[in-house]
Amino acid sequence: MATAGKNLSQYDREKVPDAKNLRIGIVVSEWNSEITEALYLGAHEALLDCGAVPDNILRWDVPGSFELAYGCGKIIQKESPDAVIAIGSVIRGETAHFDFVCSATAQGIMDLNLKLDVPVIFCVLTDDTFQQAKDRSGGRHGNKGAEAAIAALKMAVL
Repeated sequence: MATAGKNLSQYDREKVPDAKNLRIGIVVSEWNSEITEALYLGAHEALLDCGAVPDNILRWDVPGSFELAYGCGKIIQKESPDAVIAIGSVIRGETAHFDFVCSATAQGIMDLNLKLDVPVIFCVLTDDTFQQAKDRSGGRHGNKGAEAAIAALKMAVL
């Protein structure tokens, strides 16, 4: 595995845009909440570290990852953020449901990026095991939420 033994969430603060005047939406799936809450905390902490004003970090919750695209579209419509982070976690089970949810979620978020003028950052873990999800949501591989926050800031000023 290319990520073995690596924390991929470190960033150079000097190379990240100042978030002081940016509004960032974060849409969080309630499914696998232990993972999605950890991802949210990683994103929130990174945004604050980059100068975001707490009142300019907008959180909306949706039931699952499949609903992220709709939630992201609605937060853009109602709140006018500069960027949105879609946070979810899908863990493989015993049926093909995993494949359908992952594919539809990725497609929905990509469609928003192509249709709207607000970047939507894909922060949906698609892991085979719960341990892999934990490793990527504040564990040994860092926090993908923090990485998504940095991507959101860079895309917001693009």
